[in-house]
Amino acid sequence: MLYFIKAYIKSMRLYYAFVTGIAGWIGMSFYEYIAESPFQTTELVPGTEKKAVILILLFLSWGINQIINDYLGLPEDRVNAPHRPMVTGELNPQKALILTGILLIITLMVTYFYLEPIALVPAILGILLNVLYEYAKGHGIFGNIIFGLMISTCTAFGFLAAGPTESPYFTYSRVSVLILVAVMNGLMTFYTYFKDYEGDKAAGKRTIIVRLGVEKSRYLAAVTSLLPAAFFLLIYLNNFIEARVDNSFLILAGLTLFLELRTGYLYFRNPRGERTYYSLVANFRACICGQATLIALFNTELAMLLFLVSYMFVGFLFDLHKDPKS
Repeated sequence: MLYFIKAYIKSMRLYYAFVTGIAGWIGMSFYEYIAESPFQTTELVPGTEKKAVILILLFLSWGINQIINDYLGLPEDRVNAPHRPMVTGELNPQKALILTGILLIITLMVTYFYLEPIALVPAILGILLNVLYEYAKGHGIFGNIIFGLMISTCTAFGFLAAGPTESPYFTYSRVSVLILVAVMNGLMTFYTYFKDYEGDKAAGKRTIIVRLGVEKSRYLAAVTSLLPAAFFLLIYLNNFIEARVDNSFLILAGLTLFLELRTGYLYFRNPRGERTYYSLVANFRACICGQATLIALFNTELAMLLFLVSYMFVGFLFDLHKDPKS
């Protein structure tokens, strides 16, 4: 049993937990921002225990769903990541899927009975998008769009699970935040395809990098590093987001832009080889710190803390997985 649990946790790849965790924290911070507004009607500031439960579910959601992703992606993983527990046989696929199913059912039950029933919608949608992603990945940019939408369901979950709210659930401001989360994560997963190029090609997964080829894609990597900043300016300058930026936000935004540009440069310079794998940590940091920066629209002190903690712990957890083939 201990051997199985160790292999299961290894397959969860916990450095990814900050992707879903911080994405959901954006939604919860947005909800608190509204609840503390003098113009709020229904929203109530969630208690500490409720927030803790929401965050536990969000931070674990990546790893739990990753088991499904690993199972569906076995053909390409046999080339890209032959040392992963499910590929080597260290993790029994059937038992892992059963445990994942149990954990997902517990998540849905906690959401319905303890949190807010309406939050079941993004929770179930996120699970379905995770399954769809494995197939969408083989159809160019469609895979990146589905991945971005999947992570944005975490933001919607964090918002809706935090407390009662009245319809309409999705205003211009709330949808704008979801779009920004989707863009950052769609770009993040685009960069991860560089390391998977050979396996995706062998398995017939026509990702955008397989379609364009590595040489053309490296130029795309450099240009698209500006996408999150461009989308934010487009949305913000057109007043689709009701919150206003302050000096703390601008500082974090500047640091995020540096991280994003550096990620684009790294993949432009090293689109193949061992360095491609180790550039992942820069990629994850850019995405997750970018998400933490969005929290500064609603809670600047929390955003600065999460930015620093995310930057440090993503690197620390990534270093625990030194094998590029796992």
